[in-house]
Amino acid sequence: MGTEPKARSGSWAEHDEAEALAFKTLSREEAQALRAQEPSLSPWRVLGVQIGVGAAVALMALLVVGEASAAWSALYGAATVVLPGALMARGMTSRFSSMSPGVSAVSFMLWEMVKIGASIAMLVLAPKLVQNLSWPALLVGMVLCMKVYWLALLWRPGAKKRIEGR
Repeated sequence: MGTEPKARSGSWAEHDEAEALAFKTLSREEAQALRAQEPSLSPWRVLGVQIGVGAAVALMALLVVGEASAAWSALYGAATVVLPGALMARGMTSRFSSMSPGVSAVSFMLWEMVKIGASIAMLVLAPKLVQNLSWPALLVGMVLCMKVYWLALLWRPGAKKRIEGR
């Protein structure tokens, strides 16, 4: 009861002042210049690359395994990522989703749930829709298409310079 918390080096007020000095509101021109320097990545471009990766994985499965069922399985695995991703991209790029920050946040959560639900439904239906389903090929197609998201940040102009610290 008689113990006081130890004082930290620097007070909260000093920290708040330093943070306030570091923050600067941008003018319209500065914001436009920043957007031109750091363009956003279209979700449709990511989906296009995912389709390409899915097709390549299916072709590789056909060449390596030598069975059409492996290629169809890999293609279906890619579809379990691409089709729900397309649903989400369509929903998130609608006019309604960009009405306000609050609506955008709720819309993102809603479309993310739709995406996850569609992916799960597609995986449950896979044995019924794909003859001689190869789960390893399906999972490889699915995982490689999901990894495209991680590479998306590197595709933006100037990303290589930021990574190298230039």
